[in-house]
Amino acid sequence: METLSDRILDFYANVQFEGTLPDGIKIMNPYRESSDIRDICGKFYSKYYNDQAPRKLILGINPGRLGAGATGLPFTDTKRLNDHCEIPYDGFVSHEPSSVFIYGVIHAFGGPSVFYSQFYINSVCPLGFTIDKAGGKSVNYNYYDSAELEKSVRDFILENIKTQIWLTGRNDVCYCLGTGKNYHYLSKLNEKHHFFDVIIPLEHPRYIMQYKSKTKESYVDDFVGKLSLFP
Repeated sequence: METLSDRILDFYANVQFEGTLPDGIKIMNPYRESSDIRDICGKFYSKYYNDQAPRKLILGINPGRLGAGATGLPFTDTKRLNDHCEIPYDGFVSHEPSSVFIYGVIHAFGGPSVFYSQFYINSVCPLGFTIDKAGGKSVNYNYYDSAELEKSVRDFILENIKTQIWLTGRNDVCYCLGTGKNYHYLSKLNEKHHFFDVIIPLEHPRYIMQYKSKTKESYVDDFVGKLSLFP
């Protein structure tokens, strides 16, 4: 019988963007670019999603280079993969501050097994973007960073949200990581397409770690409180 893990891994194996991107913007599809990432995803989702129970959906912005771009797993760098999920990997080392915060929330919620039995994390846009700065350095680029990019990926985003709802089996609530542009964008889509009964905004982990690190424990408490609102 097909499990949630089977459906998630099939989604990752087949997700691709076939449209045209604005000049200078590159797409990041870690699931097709790395056999290591496919192996990591297989182990992770088989460990935590090998059942048919529905999950509450958490949507970030789009994958970044050091999180899902490195491991294939949203907000899970290699340190958290090894130390918290206990999935051994020594191919490279990645450290993402957002992952540090999210796993603080996960442990406050009861640990990875408890958390992932109730939640599934993905993104409004399931694939990431990069742009080359002066000197050739490649940096993250968000789907909303230009109107042209947002227009290019709008249909892709709409189909992705429908797919994530189908995967998780719940649309009564969606948690949005980002109280600014990501939340406003997702809310406008929801007003038109009625994907979710309610969208609950949560401050983005990157913002917390960059600007509010001294009070991050209060944000952890806020996350846990809001994530506990819907049984």
